[in-house]
Amino acid sequence: MDSISLTVNGVPREARDVRPHTTLLNWLRDQGLTGCKEGCAEGECGACAVLLARPTEEGGTRLEAVNACLVLLPALNGQEVVTSEGLGEPGHLHPVQRELAYRGGSQCGYCTPGFVVSMAAEYYREDRPAQEFDIHALSGNLCRCTGYRPIADAANALGGVAEGDAFAQRREQPAPTPQATHLTTPSGEFYRPTTLAEALDLLAAHPEALPLAGGTDWGVDVNIRHSRAPITIAIDGLPELRTLTWRENEVEIGAALSLSEIERRLAGRVPLLEELFPLFASRLIRNSATLGGNLGTGSPIGDSPPALLALDARVVLASAAGEREVPLADYFTGYRQTQRRPDELIRAVRLPLPLAPVTGFYKIAKRRFDDISSVAVAVALDLDGDVVRSVRIGLGGVAATPLRAYATEAALTGQPWNERTVREAARVLRGEGTPLDDHRASAAYRAAMLEQTLLKFYFEKTAQEVIL
Repeated sequence: MDSISLTVNGVPREARDVRPHTTLLNWLRDQGLTGCKEGCAEGECGACAVLLARPTEEGGTRLEAVNACLVLLPALNGQEVVTSEGLGEPGHLHPVQRELAYRGGSQCGYCTPGFVVSMAAEYYREDRPAQEFDIHALSGNLCRCTGYRPIADAANALGGVAEGDAFAQRREQPAPTPQATHLTTPSGEFYRPTTLAEALDLLAAHPEALPLAGGTDWGVDVNIRHSRAPITIAIDGLPELRTLTWRENEVEIGAALSLSEIERRLAGRVPLLEELFPLFASRLIRNSATLGGNLGTGSPIGDSPPALLALDARVVLASAAGEREVPLADYFTGYRQTQRRPDELIRAVRLPLPLAPVTGFYKIAKRRFDDISSVAVAVALDLDGDVVRSVRIGLGGVAATPLRAYATEAALTGQPWNERTVREAARVLRGEGTPLDDHRASAAYRAAMLEQTLLKFYFEKTAQEVIL
């Protein structure tokens, strides 16, 4: 094929001469939909936010906000997009637009369309109480001149969805399904297979191909570093990678489920991940980012590896020759290097059950939300009375790879769980890894944060519980 089709603001459109690395943002602006803007090209500012129609577990549609600068246009073949222009028009403003205008939530206006889209996504969230608004839905939208108070005022003034609202009614209808796609252009090829077997056959034939899930990391490379893959294989819609299954001795999480989907489906049943989710980038990013993608990049500062290491996770790698399972602690082999072969995909992540009863996740960064960590620490603790039966500690940002703090775990295991033991173990933790000086933090600061984080875990999470 030499074109793709998608629905934009309710109107079918055909995109011709599409290149594999054309972003949705650039194509929308070429179509005259300039409410969608580029602010950072990294998914941090939210100026490019749009709504995508995605399926719910019940067969309806969920309108989710994503960063258009990180979405490759060919990945949307057959899909449905809503921009800020499609929500309302002069004389017939959408309730979100009306409240922003009435309460002075816009000044220069550059960021406003993105805020409108993110607010609309929360406005139409299916389980949102009529008079409540989760202000963290706007965590991925930045405003440099208006100030956030009038924007928050507008968000908090929104009531329930009016009867007969067209977008509310759209939620009751099925969402578009992923369409088989194969684009061949002088600048590369783009595939969307419809089954895992097809995807693995493609990888076996083209080991140089790039598997694409949420694109929140690759999209930055495309925009900032102008990276180009000769062959891109979209795997985010593969049903075999989108399951979440509870078994007697483990929970298996599909590698292509977005973090927002995982959060909804787990519903707090894995407390350590429940602590992680709000600190993983922004809602805009979590609506696209996947565990498979976060592990696949092999980044030493990814937020999920420390938590998954503490949970003793295993990675399921699939190829045309079969599957194999690798403990996450052995999966990372070097800086952005892993055991995954070019012909393999991460199919799922498995967490053994039962879970450790006391857990904590700590992210040290310059901003509380929507930032890259300088240090990340996850702890999973199991006590036998007042003695440590077992403990696992995952670390990020202090070495070339995410790692387990084995020396600290050994210093705690079998010891009484008290302040003296923890202080001695915290000094051991200070020496774990090989932290470096960089623009985010010094090596000395990172080492100090490791020590302080274990003390914080003890006093915040456990000392009070043990006393009770």
